[in-house]
Amino acid sequence: MRPAINPFYAATLNRYRRRYQPKQPLQILDLFSGIGGFSLGFDRASMQTAAFCEIDPFCRQVLKRHWPTTPIYDDIRQLNQRRLQHDGITSIDIICGGYPCQPFSVAGKQRGEADPRHLWPEMYRLIREIRPRWVVCENVGGHVECGLDSVLSDLDAANYASWAFVIPACAVGAPHRRDRVWIIAHAAGVRLQGPLGPYRRQSLEELPSETVWRELPAPFTCGSDDGIPFLVDRLRSLGNAVVPQIPEFIGRTILAFERQSSAVQLAA
Repeated sequence: MRPAINPFYAATLNRYRRRYQPKQPLQILDLFSGIGGFSLGFDRASMQTAAFCEIDPFCRQVLKRHWPTTPIYDDIRQLNQRRLQHDGITSIDIICGGYPCQPFSVAGKQRGEADPRHLWPEMYRLIREIRPRWVVCENVGGHVECGLDSVLSDLDAANYASWAFVIPACAVGAPHRRDRVWIIAHAAGVRLQGPLGPYRRQSLEELPSETVWRELPAPFTCGSDDGIPFLVDRLRSLGNAVVPQIPEFIGRTILAFERQSSAVQLAA
């Protein structure tokens, strides 16, 4: 005869199983998606893209090829929570996106909010409507001196704890430097604990001015007569894409934080 199970132990075990049994992957709303660099990285971290939003027709073709069942919206200015819910997308855990860099890039006039391509307010509107647990953003290095403080202030006003930092592409093995500003924000003022460093709001003066240097090979440039279809579209799309290894690392860190938070709640 099997021994009787202690009711208190059984209840504790069942509660543990409910909390730690496999859950639905974190759902991503990928804005300014480009050719899917964010989602490729998050996919590798066992997350799932619920929807894309990308205005470029060529990039939408690429997304449709690699994520054939994922909805793709074309204009962020026409996207809102009601439309997503109408289409059956009711749960968003992470909003990510590299909002247009032209207002902040040193290659341009750095007009910031005066630039008509300044679309951070549209991304911020969706963040306030949907209230995801996480927000992950990416932009050019020039954003540190132009516009970043406003973005962090907006996130603070929406009760998101945010931290901005610089990661060059060469830090994850890419054969070029390509400094990019990354922002991670968590709802309700909770900060990450893990491999990303000391977690508090940093002033612009505290952001690192020196990033990782490596001996890099000469960059590869496609020739204009190599016969590749849609060459200009491909080069522009690649130039705007994020390096997938970085969102993959961020995604794995977020999952580790989520597991740690669940363990703390269980212990309490």
